[in-house]
Amino acid sequence: MSKKTKRVFVPGCSLPSYNPEAVKKTLEYLQKKLPGTGAILKCCGKPTKALGQLDKFHERYDQFQAEVDKLGADEIIVACQSCFLTMTENSPNQKVISLWELLPKIGLPEESVGIGKNSDIVFAIHDSCPTRNRATIHEGIRWIINELGYKYEEPPHTRETTRCCGFGGMVVPANPDLALRVMKRRTSEMESDYVVAYCAACRESMVKGGKKAVHILDLIFGGPWNSKSEFPGVPGSPIKAWANRYKSKKNINKVLG
Repeated sequence: MSKKTKRVFVPGCSLPSYNPEAVKKTLEYLQKKLPGTGAILKCCGKPTKALGQLDKFHERYDQFQAEVDKLGADEIIVACQSCFLTMTENSPNQKVISLWELLPKIGLPEESVGIGKNSDIVFAIHDSCPTRNRATIHEGIRWIINELGYKYEEPPHTRETTRCCGFGGMVVPANPDLALRVMKRRTSEMESDYVVAYCAACRESMVKGGKKAVHILDLIFGGPWNSKSEFPGVPGSPIKAWANRYKSKKNINKVLG
């Protein structure tokens, strides 16, 4: 996108690799409620920072920042919690707001409100650890679920005491066995067989830990979900994830025209 815009939507990396349709519908809804919203599909560089490659991190983040500045945006709307933390720390000239803080302010799509009121599912909420100290995000997630009409439970470790899902710190590629143990430790705390997360990587961890899990955008733009629904699994190969990212790019370009 080469046009100027006041704000940009940044879906992150994991969400586009999981659900391109959700990325498209979210951008469409933001444009409806906040006309002129643009989008950037670019890595913030957080994985390189997690690996201690600070030079590469700053190089990649500078590339992202250049795109934001090119568009003239003074507001960044973020769906990824790692991106939110990274951008809050490294983009002082922009207002960075989580999508989960924004939706309670602008409301949900009318067709989504109350969609889960007859569901027989109780979702356990998994809070993402990068924003464990961001109470407004926790409240936003619960507001969304209440508006949708679904029932939910709080695991023993929740909100500011939430536990890592198993993906944090690049553990999966570095030590997959340890990552799986962390995933199972997290899911073992949850009474419900169903989990809702607001990070696509967290959602995948919950599935690998033995739960049926959805991303909260699956609840907003899909469903209604019940115990007979077919729940999404995990990609069979990295190729699927990259294909989804390509679809997300095409969807974004289509929405932006």
